[in-house]
Amino acid sequence: MPDPVASLVVNSDPTTQVRTARENDLELLPAIQLAAGAAFRDVGMAAVADSEPLSVQALAAYQQAGHAWVAVTGDDVPIGFIVVDLIDGRAHIEQVSVHPDRARRGIGGLLINHVDRWAAGQSIDALTFATFRAVPWNGPYYARIGFRDMAPAEITAGLAALLNDEVEHGIDPAARVCMYRATTVP
Repeated sequence: MPDPVASLVVNSDPTTQVRTARENDLELLPAIQLAAGAAFRDVGMAAVADSEPLSVQALAAYQQAGHAWVAVTGDDVPIGFIVVDLIDGRAHIEQVSVHPDRARRGIGGLLINHVDRWAAGQSIDALTFATFRAVPWNGPYYARIGFRDMAPAEITAGLAALLNDEVEHGIDPAARVCMYRATTVP
């Protein structure tokens, strides 16, 4: 049976593969997150661009839990990564970043689809994400690859706590949206 979500993502670099993150990958990932985040300056969000990336220690916790994956090319060096939390029984994408030298080639979508298949294999029914509503490579992009905005009544206690934490860190709640995508059948 064809993957109904895979058709939403076009990978223009056939050498890119997704694999489980390894311990020796972790020190490279904060630099990828920082480089990817720099694009927020172009939309007037310097504070987001300047925010601290996930620490190697935090990334190690994801990696040890089996909740971290990297996109690599033929040289097996990470060019992007994704990490997930389990929040209220769903796979919540905490961070997905692709180095800007490799951006706009479907690599973020490949990472998300990999997590989708992993989650479905774990009998997890959906992916969730909290992202910026109007930033072109955030909310609008995720809508194009099958995510939908969650109605307020759909936001679980765990997601509400996450959003409240963002507000405490100065993020405008009006700029954010929680998104949802049902997982595919493995």
